[in-house]
Amino acid sequence: MTRSLKKGPYVNEKLLKKISQLKPGDKTLIKTWDRACTITPEMVGFTIGVYNGKEHIPVSIVENMVGHKLGEFSLTRKFISHGGKMAKDIQKSEAATAAQ
Repeated sequence: MTRSLKKGPYVNEKLLKKISQLKPGDKTLIKTWDRACTITPEMVGFTIGVYNGKEHIPVSIVENMVGHKLGEFSLTRKFISHGGKMAKDIQKSEAATAAQ
């Protein structure tokens, strides 16, 4: 469910203040724990370290990301693979063809 239009998008004011103090194109990593913060046009060109529960993932903000949330670009779960005997056989056959 989206946020009410009357309220507007949620943007962390402290994060915007930190960004406004930096020069455009500065590659300094700005750490944040606020995954619910909406990306605004002022953030474009900066790198923000978004916490995923274990570490800060560097996210370079580009124009296409405006309107999305910071948490969408910092995954919290790591997918390894589905297990089972059939998956193991497929993996062996792929490794054998790659070695040739």
